[in-house]
Amino acid sequence: MGHLSTHVLDTMNGCPAAGMCVTLEALDANGARTIRTLTLNSDGRNDGGPLLNAETMAVGRYRLTFAVAAYFREKGVSLPEPAFLDVVPLEFGISDAAGHYHVPLLVSPWSYSTYRGS
Repeated sequence: MGHLSTHVLDTMNGCPAAGMCVTLEALDANGARTIRTLTLNSDGRNDGGPLLNAETMAVGRYRLTFAVAAYFREKGVSLPEPAFLDVVPLEFGISDAAGHYHVPLLVSPWSYSTYRGS
């Protein structure tokens, strides 16, 4: 059963990025269409389970946008204006609608990394 999930870890503070806002969009020739916007739970994940489930998974291009600067400012981190990282957009493809796609983000105010997780 295919699904899409994400998990964000705050590498500056060594904890899940609880409270970070994330937007999921589908990308096509007509542009971007917002599928959902969510706030990550205390574990840095979506409270409602997968972002896309077996019924909503589809082959295509997608973008997850993570509100990094807003998250760190909310945590009391003093950031320059403009912040080095404001939002982090991750564009990726789903080529198998029956597959499990996990898109984790490891982030600080100054750097980030991602990979296709399991």
